[in-house]
Amino acid sequence: MGMGREKGNVKAIDVLQELIMKAGGCAVVDGGFATQLERHGATINDPLWSALCLIKDPDLIKRVHLEYLEAGADILVTSSYQATLPGFQSRGLSMEEAESLLTRSVKIAVEAREKFWSSAKRRPGHNYNRALVAASIGSYGAYLADGSEYSGNYGPDVTLEKLKDFHRRRLQVLVEAGPDLLAFETIPNKLEAQACVELLDEENISVPSWICFSSVDGENAPSGESFQECLDVINKSSKVSAVGINCAPPHFVLSLIQRFKLSTDKAIVVYPNSGEIWDGVAKRWLPSECFDDDKFELFATRWRDAGAALIGGCCRTTPFTVRAISKILKERT
Repeated sequence: MGMGREKGNVKAIDVLQELIMKAGGCAVVDGGFATQLERHGATINDPLWSALCLIKDPDLIKRVHLEYLEAGADILVTSSYQATLPGFQSRGLSMEEAESLLTRSVKIAVEAREKFWSSAKRRPGHNYNRALVAASIGSYGAYLADGSEYSGNYGPDVTLEKLKDFHRRRLQVLVEAGPDLLAFETIPNKLEAQACVELLDEENISVPSWICFSSVDGENAPSGESFQECLDVINKSSKVSAVGINCAPPHFVLSLIQRFKLSTDKAIVVYPNSGEIWDGVAKRWLPSECFDDDKFELFATRWRDAGAALIGGCCRTTPFTVRAISKILKERT
């Protein structure tokens, strides 16, 4: 479990780096969470998106976590990506109820991990690692549910302090729930990356974290800022263990890994989507150059060889995708 806030000069052991070493240099992140919920019949076309199941069907969340563990995931990302305190309060929930749901997202993942591990470690010849639980912290744009996590266009009223205030209490609650990691996901601009970095310092958080950006052109952050600018902010932080890309098309990933390797010494994490494009206005996925599971298997080896230390899938990928990634990476190990 994560150690939460630092006390005195005691620092947390970086369990993320330890896992990467155990996995032979490249660990496996799980795949599309909302995608798998929908495959099981969940209706999540809602501003809360997958977080709606924290209210309506927590057992299904646990089932999906277990499916990804069975597929070979070394890291479970919680169902809290679009779970925010104002988002829950807008549904009529009290602050106490909203905080309880954030806590639940971590507890469900931990319970799934422990249930799976207690049986997996008794399997003859198993090659599973004891998975880590990463508490998902979606961007401000994810809360807005207007597609702005893919544009970075928050408007002039969204300042650094506003972003820190937005994330602060959610971060505190998630850390107190005891995850192993923190996963800041789909960050679209330098300003929000800076807000995340400063919050980790201000709250004296010792749980290892990663910060992942999205990209719509394969060259820059969605805001148009260069990744070099964004990484300059993150490189100054000892609290961030890994940086990378999530929910961008797979064909962007190789060149972005190569670019990140030139700009940071931190571990690189990539978990792209299937290649389909999300229409934030129409709230649907548009067909594009999709990668099937066989292609993910092929490209995962290239991403690893280019320097990625954590590889998984995001929207529209499934346990089949993660199984293909895990199989090829663990065979090589």
